[in-house]
Amino acid sequence: MVPGAPPEARWIRPEPRRAFAASLLQRMVNRALPRARVVEAQFLADGLRNANFRLLLDSPAAPLVLRIYEHDASLCRKEVDVMRLVAGSVPVPEILHSQDCGEDDVPAFLLMRFVEGISFLALKRAGDREAIAQAAAAVGETLAFISRFTFATPGWLGPGPTVGAPLLSGPDPMPRFVDACLESANLQLRMPAVLRHQVHQLIWRHAPELAGLSGETRLVHGDFSRRNVLLRPTAGQWRVSAVLDWEFAVSGSPLADAGNFLRYERASRPLAEPHFSEGYRRAGGVLPPDWRRLARLVGLTATCESLTHDGLPAGIAAELVELAQATVENRDQRAVG
Repeated sequence: MVPGAPPEARWIRPEPRRAFAASLLQRMVNRALPRARVVEAQFLADGLRNANFRLLLDSPAAPLVLRIYEHDASLCRKEVDVMRLVAGSVPVPEILHSQDCGEDDVPAFLLMRFVEGISFLALKRAGDREAIAQAAAAVGETLAFISRFTFATPGWLGPGPTVGAPLLSGPDPMPRFVDACLESANLQLRMPAVLRHQVHQLIWRHAPELAGLSGETRLVHGDFSRRNVLLRPTAGQWRVSAVLDWEFAVSGSPLADAGNFLRYERASRPLAEPHFSEGYRRAGGVLPPDWRRLARLVGLTATCESLTHDGLPAGIAAELVELAQATVENRDQRAVG
């Protein structure tokens, strides 16, 4: 097991890990809304670790989202605390009720208002370049707002939110973390030996630059992907309506989030850039020289970590290996499959 790494990948799945009876969903809702009746429950497929349902009630109120923590109940309190911390500055769903420890057969859960909007990924696929530019700038601004929150030390965030253990103790945590990933049997089955050696060389060649980033203590979403940012048009401009899924939040460098969001951005056919970075700077964010290359290096740690997971679909594994190869060769990634 890679030090500190979650044991499962973060991909979508078509159904919950376990069956949830309608009566159980009803009991959860009634913890917050005693008189409400659930008339429809739609499973939301995005995400792997938790089960999310879009609920319609018998009242004319807006839909709700019920988030059930199938993997780790303690993450419920962490997500609630992080979202409440940023709520005045960053658009997040309104929390109606949370239960951060299971009671009897009721698991930990979070009940929130459903937020209207489409993901940046869906907007990008629609192909409207002006809309994509507006949205990318808005996402950059939102990331700058997130990174204004700071902590005393870098590390994993827990309830509070408070900083717990460091991401990896000792000097050169990022290169050492990548080396730990490269030793994983799962990764070695997926990544050729030549590429593993190239990744090792690349990450250590830039160890001094990465060491400076390792000491940063800003709030990092941890899964700032195109799926987890919702947008909608407001007064003729695309704006962020919600940032979802805060369970991987850490204290660290905002370049981790920037690299995640721009993971599939192509220098030869840019869409989000330069609008994303302009929005980030306009909102007060500071980017170091050569930040795109540094962000790709930080992103390489996440790519390698994902390749250590059990049950990773073959297509996703091939996509990640190609992404690592493109990073090593400092080029755009090619389509896989």
